[in-house]
Amino acid sequence: MRWLSTHPFRPRLRDALQGYGRDKFLADLGAGVSVGIVALPLAMAFAIASGVKPEAGIFSAIVAGFLISAFGGCQAQIGGPAGAFIVIIFGIVERHGLANLLIATAMAGLLLFLMGWLRLGSLVRYLPVPIIVGFTNGIAVLIGLSQLKDLLGLEIAHMPADFFHQIAVLAGHLDGLNPAALGLGLGSVLVLASWPKRDAVVDPAARVGKAPQARWRGWACHLPGPVVALVLATLAVHWLGLAVPTIGSRYGGIPSGLPGLTLPDFSWASAQRLLIPTITIALLGAVESLLCARVADNLAPQHPRHDANQELMAQGIANLVVPFFGGIPATGTIARTVTNLRAGAASPVSGMVHALTLLLIIALAAPLANQVPLAALAGILLYMAWNMGEWHQFVRLRHYLLPYRSVFLGTFVLTIVFDLTVAVEVGLLLACGFFIYRMGQLFHIVPHPQHSAEGDLPPGVVVYELFGALFFGAVGKVEALPAQIPPGTRAVVLEMHRLISVDSSGIDALQQLHRGLQRQGVALVLANVNAQPLGLIRRSGFADEIGAEQIVPSVAEAVQGGL
Repeated sequence: MRWLSTHPFRPRLRDALQGYGRDKFLADLGAGVSVGIVALPLAMAFAIASGVKPEAGIFSAIVAGFLISAFGGCQAQIGGPAGAFIVIIFGIVERHGLANLLIATAMAGLLLFLMGWLRLGSLVRYLPVPIIVGFTNGIAVLIGLSQLKDLLGLEIAHMPADFFHQIAVLAGHLDGLNPAALGLGLGSVLVLASWPKRDAVVDPAARVGKAPQARWRGWACHLPGPVVALVLATLAVHWLGLAVPTIGSRYGGIPSGLPGLTLPDFSWASAQRLLIPTITIALLGAVESLLCARVADNLAPQHPRHDANQELMAQGIANLVVPFFGGIPATGTIARTVTNLRAGAASPVSGMVHALTLLLIIALAAPLANQVPLAALAGILLYMAWNMGEWHQFVRLRHYLLPYRSVFLGTFVLTIVFDLTVAVEVGLLLACGFFIYRMGQLFHIVPHPQHSAEGDLPPGVVVYELFGALFFGAVGKVEALPAQIPPGTRAVVLEMHRLISVDSSGIDALQQLHRGLQRQGVALVLANVNAQPLGLIRRSGFADEIGAEQIVPSVAEAVQGGL
C-alpha cells in the first residue's frame, strides 16, 4: 500500500559527486573554510547561551555539521547548533540536567529519522505561517533576554528558565553593571551592524581608480563580521586589561580536539519524563531544517531542490550521534547556509569542509579562546536575535483579520511566557478553530428561484441550493432548514451541484433532515449530486434509506418526474 511505503535512503552527496571535478572542489573548499570561520564564534555563543560549556556547541557544529552534509537532502545546507534551540536547551538543562539533555537529543534524532523514513517531511509545510512567525519572534525575544546578563557583565550565579523570573533576577542585579562589558557588547553589535556584507558589494568596476572606500568594502566583505567583532573585543581585553568575564575565567577554556566517545546514562524512567522535550527538539529541528532548505532553494535555483525526507533522516542521524560527543541539538542554520551559498558552494562537500575547518581551528588555536569576552559573544547573539525576528509583522498586523492576529500574537506571547511546545499546541488549536469557523461560514443554503431555466416549480415544491462543504462545523444550517420551509410544502429538493464535499456529520444531518421531513409528510429529493458527496451517501446507506429514485440528475428531471 502506498501509505505504508518508506523513503529510500539516498543522500544528495551521492548525486553531487557524479561529475565532481577540480573546479567544484575549489569552490566548496573556499566556501567551507569561510563558513567554518563564521561558525566558530556562533557555536560557542549558542552553547553558552544554552547553559552549557562552549565546547558543546563546537562539538555539535563539527560532528552534526559533517553528518548533515554527508547524508542530507540539500545541496548546500549547513547544519549545527542554532539560535532557535537556545531557549529549549536552557529549559531542559534547568529542569532535567545535562545528561538528560543528551538523552532527549538522541531520542529526538531517532524520531527525526523515522519522520523522514516514513515520508512525513511534507507535513512540516502544513504548519501555519502565523505560528512559525509567532514562535520565531518569541524565541528572538528570549534569546535577547538571555544575553543581558553577559552583556551587562552581571555576576549572577544561576539564571532561572522562565521569563518573569529572569526579568526579576536581572533587575535585582543591575547595581553590579560592568561598564567595560557593556562597552564591549555594544561595540560588537556596532561592528556587526556596520561591517560590509558579501551580498551588498558593488560592481568590481566601482572599486577601480578613485574609489578607496569601495575597494576597502570589497576587501572587508570577505572577512566575517562575527569573527572581526570577536577578534577586536579579545584584543581590547588583552591590551587594555579589562576586567570582564571571559571563556577562560568562567569555563577554563576549550579543549583542542574532539572528546572520546561516551555513552550518556540511559534509563526508561528518564526517557518517559523526557517525552515532551524530545518531541519539542524533533519538531523544532524539522521545521528549522526544512525552512532553511527552502531558503537555500530560493537562493540557488540552479541547484536541485531539496529532498525533505532525506534531510530529516540526516538530521536524525546527526542528533542521534552528536550526544555521544557531548554535543547539543543541531539543525539547518539559515545564516551559515546563506554564507555558504554566497561564498560559492557547489555541493554538500562544502558543509563537510566547514566541519573539518572547525576541527582544525580548535586543534591549533584553542588556547586563544581563553581571552574571548563573554560580552562580545552576547553582542553577537543580540544582533543575530534582532535579525532573526520578523518585527515588521507587528506593523503589518493591522492589514490582517482577527484569526491571523490571534494565532500570531497568541503563539508569540505563549512562547515567551510558557514555552515553545505550549505555544505551538495552542497556536494549532486556534488555527484549526478559526479554519473550522471560516469553512462553516462558507457553507450556504440558498432558496432556489421559483422561475428559472428549469421552468416554473409546481405548487408545494421548494428548492434549496447548497454551496461549499457540508461538514461538522456547518451542520447547524441544515438542522435549521425545517423551520424555513413554508406551510403546505409537499417536497423539498436540495440542488447539490455546488456542494463540493461532505463528511459523516453532514450525512447524519441530511439523514435527520429526511426523517424530520418524512414525519411531516414531506418528501426529500437530492438533485445534481457531485461525485464525493454521492459516494459517501451510497456508502453510508443513506441512498437506500431515501430511495434511489429520490436522487436525480437535475431539478428539471425532479419536476418532470411528477413532484
